Amino acid sequence: MKAGKVWGTTELIEANGALEFHRLEMIEGGVCSKHLHEFKWNGFFVESGKLIVRVWQKDYDLVDETIIGPGGYTRVKPGLYHQFECLEAGVAYELYWAEFNHSDIKRETVGFVSKDEPVLLTEEANENVSGVPYTLSEAMKREKNILDQRSTITSHDPTITVELEE
Repeated sequence: MKAGKVWGTTELIEANGALEFHRLEMIEGGVCSKHLHEFKWNGFFVESGKLIVRVWQKDYDLVDETIIGPGGYTRVKPGLYHQFECLEAGVAYELYWAEFNHSDIKRETVGFVSKDEPVLLTEEANENVSGVPYTLSEAMKREKNILDQRSTITSHDPTITVELEE
């Protein structure tokens, strides 16, 4: 369904529990309202034309301006006032989403191979046995020992840390 705006039209393509996706047809010189979203990110991808996105920062008294042309993309985080202006008529896509916590996983185990075949434990799983093959039953014993001895497990990606609950 297309909706008319002062700056052009917007057409909802998809809306679900995770995101909203809109197609914008913009007229040159059209400016949207200065507004913010409390919880949603707001992304802009330009297919044709040129758009300037203004963002009023909270921690300093400046307005950030990003000019995007065909193939360009920018996003605005929740809680910041922003506004776009169409510098050249065209088509853009607007995306809204709420970001979930990427480190919300809580593991009870560190995983294993489902067959009794050799398993290669990484250095992260047990620093004393890096690169040594184990059978499934040995790996499961080691996993239990590792869990019993640690309060934190870090994945192969050192930026991801999982806190174990007692």
